[in-house]
Amino acid sequence: MAAQFTPTFRELARAEADAILARNHVGRMAFVHERVDIEPIHYVYANGVITCRTAWGTKLEALRHQHAVAFEVDEVEGPFDWRSVVVHGLAYIAEPTGSEHEERVYQESLAALRTLMPGALEPGDPAPFRTVILRIHIDAVHGRAASTSAGPAAGPAADA
Repeated sequence: MAAQFTPTFRELARAEADAILARNHVGRMAFVHERVDIEPIHYVYANGVITCRTAWGTKLEALRHQHAVAFEVDEVEGPFDWRSVVVHGLAYIAEPTGSEHEERVYQESLAALRTLMPGALEPGDPAPFRTVILRIHIDAVHGRAASTSAGPAAGPAADA
């Protein structure tokens, strides 16, 4: 008889959620624009901020009116072996508009993105149309995980 696995579910500690955010680079950002929408986006997580790079379009139009977003990252190995992190926060465009503070934030954001793609926003950039840098300032982080245990669902384990 084959062993059956029982799934368990649990909340992730903040350190676990941060580690998942840090080791992944594609997430989904949810926003409101006439309806709730969600789009995949490349990102870097560093110093408690999610930094993304995108092109002008629906999500940026939506952010002109509503800065609140949700952001999700998943790691999935199977139906009951996964980890998921959802972040709620406010998204802002990072741009050097003249003040020292805004210039510093823009340069920090660009440096973070270049850890993922070293030639970002330079000649030879493989995605030169993605000229907008977004920063998601995190208000809340929630993570969950599912895993299968090696124990049988019912009765003693069969010897192999």
